[in-house]
Amino acid sequence: MTDRQKDILNFINDFLTVNGFPPTYREIGNFFSINSTFGVKRHLDALIKKGYINIDSKSNRSITLTEKSLERFNSKKDNNSVEIPILGRVAAGYPVLSEQNIDGTLFIDSSLIKQGGKYFGLKVRGDSMIDDGIFEGDTVIVKSQNEAKNNEIVIAMVNQDTTVKRFRRADNIIELIPANKNYDIISISSKDDLTILGKVVGVYRTYN
Repeated sequence: MTDRQKDILNFINDFLTVNGFPPTYREIGNFFSINSTFGVKRHLDALIKKGYINIDSKSNRSITLTEKSLERFNSKKDNNSVEIPILGRVAAGYPVLSEQNIDGTLFIDSSLIKQGGKYFGLKVRGDSMIDDGIFEGDTVIVKSQNEAKNNEIVIAMVNQDTTVKRFRRADNIIELIPANKNYDIISISSKDDLTILGKVVGVYRTYN
């Protein structure tokens, strides 16, 4: 495979892992800045020919991985590790819509997370959670769930904008609380559309 074909195959696998369904030609093209669906098709045709994917032409989301691909990805995993897809970025200042695309994969020791949950990573931008040890450029490890308990650090979507904050509910009043005195608490009113995307269970950081 060429490097581009490897990247596209990895993207398809990561997309399937996160969403449970395959990407469209357009989503692949947008991620790799390929301007035409014909350009995407050329790479996919090559992957079909080499035995890594199958495509049903009758459906828009019809890409499936072959046994050859599954063996390829499984061989990369350590038996004691868990593969976690990393999705775009999430704001840790005032809410900024995170990019909903896959930005890589993180392998962590399975003993560090509870089994049975679904996890993803999000890159952090901003400094509103620095007093909780979450800094610009960190990747937070998130357990997918749609509810939260008081004082848990969550990924929340407020009116289509995504942020990381501590969750607090009291007397039917919900607040998203920063860990930096320079930021204000976000109070959720009845007019706001709030969705909890998950609970932060860890932070991954690299040093250059």
